Amino acid sequence: MTAIVDANRTRKDHVAEMIIKKNPKIVGIYRLTMKMDSDNFRQSAIQGVTKRIKANGIEVVVYEPALHEETFYNSRVINDFEEFKRVSNVIVTNRLSDDLRDVKDKVYTRDLFSRD
Repeated sequence: MTAIVDANRTRKDHVAEMIIKKNPKIVGIYRLTMKMDSDNFRQSAIQGVTKRIKANGIEVVVYEPALHEETFYNSRVINDFEEFKRVSNVIVTNRLSDDLRDVKDKVYTRDLFSRD
């Protein structure tokens, strides 16, 4: 069990470091859910990554259509997808979506094969 916790921490540290190296002013989180058709974003692993990014003074914004609040853990929620894409210097997503193809130069994902 300890090895799993350590591996998850290492993965979150690595993802956050790679994003921070891009020197963004605003990082957009595209969808909080980790799996296709999931609605469990309250326990999402991306929260650990966002905490690390915010600790470096970088603003984090969220695009999550299933979320109907103005903020999510002190991050601004942007419901207008075009605005979200425009203001985000880096967009973090679990899997590459066709919706992000026009801003793929801004996208950070570990999804190399566009599979869930």
